[in-house]
Amino acid sequence: MTSPVPTRIRSVAFLGHGAAGKTSLAETLLAAAGAISSKGSVEKGSTVCDSDPLEKELGHSLNTALASFEHQGVRVYLADTPGYPDFAGQAISALAAVDTALVVINAQTGIELSTERMMQWSAERGLCRMIVINKIDCDNLDLPKLIGEIRERFGKQCMLLDLPAHDRRDVVEVLGHDGGDSDFASVAAAHRALIDQVVEEDEDLLARYLEDGVDPSPEALHAPFEKALREGHLIPILFVSAKSGVGIPELLDVLVKLAPNPAEGNPPPFWRGQPGSAVESFHAEPDPEKHVLAHVFKVVVDPFMGKIGVFRVHQGTVRKEQQLFVGDGKKPFKVAHLYRIQGAETVEVNALLPGEIGAVAKVEEVVFDSVLHDSHDEDHIHLKPLVFPQPMAGLAVETKKKGDEQRLFDILGKLAMEDPTFHIERHPTSNETVVRGLGDMHLKAKLARMVQQYKLELETRPPRIPYRETITGHAETTYRHKKQSGGAGQFGEVALKIEPLARGAGFEFVDHVKGGAIPGTFMPAVEKGVRQALADGVIAGFPVEDIRVTVFDGKTHSVDGKEVAFFTAGRKATMEAIRNAQPIILEPVVEIEILSPEAAIGDLTGDLSGKRGHITGTGQQGGMTAITGQVPLAELTDYQSRLKSLTGGQGSYRLTFSHYAQVPANVQQQLTGQHKTHEDEE
Repeated sequence: MTSPVPTRIRSVAFLGHGAAGKTSLAETLLAAAGAISSKGSVEKGSTVCDSDPLEKELGHSLNTALASFEHQGVRVYLADTPGYPDFAGQAISALAAVDTALVVINAQTGIELSTERMMQWSAERGLCRMIVINKIDCDNLDLPKLIGEIRERFGKQCMLLDLPAHDRRDVVEVLGHDGGDSDFASVAAAHRALIDQVVEEDEDLLARYLEDGVDPSPEALHAPFEKALREGHLIPILFVSAKSGVGIPELLDVLVKLAPNPAEGNPPPFWRGQPGSAVESFHAEPDPEKHVLAHVFKVVVDPFMGKIGVFRVHQGTVRKEQQLFVGDGKKPFKVAHLYRIQGAETVEVNALLPGEIGAVAKVEEVVFDSVLHDSHDEDHIHLKPLVFPQPMAGLAVETKKKGDEQRLFDILGKLAMEDPTFHIERHPTSNETVVRGLGDMHLKAKLARMVQQYKLELETRPPRIPYRETITGHAETTYRHKKQSGGAGQFGEVALKIEPLARGAGFEFVDHVKGGAIPGTFMPAVEKGVRQALADGVIAGFPVEDIRVTVFDGKTHSVDGKEVAFFTAGRKATMEAIRNAQPIILEPVVEIEILSPEAAIGDLTGDLSGKRGHITGTGQQGGMTAITGQVPLAELTDYQSRLKSLTGGQGSYRLTFSHYAQVPANVQQQLTGQHKTHEDEE
């Protein structure tokens, strides 16, 4: 297949809740377009997009899969994303690679947790959005009610682009038809509402339409249709069945004729600026002749091909054998091989144009979110960072086999490289290695992959809660470190004051020393000592934050003044000052969202209240009741088991970090007592 011009390229992401049928829909489209000879099955593990052995075993997507097909001379790139909230990081990453978000809704279950999240996130990213209602061949559906719920939740701009007909055995397109049969609603009314919505985007077209009373031609409607999509004034609704194929030809036509090409979608949010300076927006043009700008939205560590960087081309043409730079790097790399991705397969190509999605392999400098370019003029251009949920679920891990520690860190590093919501923490005070993800399913999938792909088994246990320390008062202290034991001695004196900063402000170090009381060569050692004290914690062994440390005086010695002395003096002075500044312990508080049968709501709200939580709202979501609230993370250890017990296994929950708050006095006393006991034992 040869590369088309950019105007004949489309890129879409299938988003939505788990079990909405996104992977099956992608498979059906690939088969209908002739990209594959026959349609595979999720149940049999034979689809293009669910190619990972673990995905086949579990029966649902864990990673964003990429594929493409051609239809009517247009190449469509699609990203099939996982739907369960635990794997949201993969879905969010795909938003940076496409022009259109196809939010897939299961006709049986309606609007679910990830449906709302993906509609919100794709809107915030400026993507054109369409809603695809799948599984319309299922029994006992109330599609008119679902349409009402969609409009109530996402706005009246959600408008029918087609309608089921002949008892859901096919669909009728309404943009080009003002009559015909449908299973519900009026084709004529849907047609008129859609035309009215589109022509409002063009004043001249609207005037002619009102004057003549005649529908504009498809060619005249195209530009205002794209404008309505870009500005969120139109969110088309389509009906399909991936299983029976109903609505698939119509969806293919929509992708080719109505989905935006790279020049019609909202421009990618690039900005230009050097570190520490003001930044300005940068407009990338989908022109094959301009300098190359491509963005890496996915990294895969393949056991055979090594590190693979998957990118979307936004400007210029990426060619095989070309020299490219990664971000601000000064040394280019050669594009030895250029690939297009089709599920687990890679197809080598010679060039990729704006709007196309491809990959390079074995380039160690390529990391997630990096920008590839071919000129130093673009050294300081970056794409607006995606906002990911804070990974709060955690497990402390250690190897079962002694001597595998270094291998553990190597493997964890590879997993973290691939997934922006999988974090690794090393806690020196507790000697714990903690992995964090978006939920139990997320972490279990990572552990299963470590066993399956890397043959590494781990012991796991609940991690320590990531408490923090801070201060509520001011303090000032002077500490002198003096050591004399024959030969050269050590001497350093540091005077400093500390004060609290606003919650979340972090740490500030200020040098106000005058007259060389502490020589400038020793100030980095002082700051290093201060930072060490904050990292180790003072009253309970947790990192100290939201604090300003100002060093204002000190003393040195012409012979014994040494870096180690000022490091120690800075550390000890900081510890002493914190103890005198009314220190407190902070605990992480999380937003919790619970989906549960209505019958369990009373038990769940009572249980959360007993965990020092408070409820912020309730509502209906896809036939379930949604509870939102805030709870200290420390109270949610093994909450999955608790929720399963209270809801008979029908409940699910999602955590996102909210803020840090002061712990109750009895908890602070308990934590400081445990730390003192630990120090005494040492």
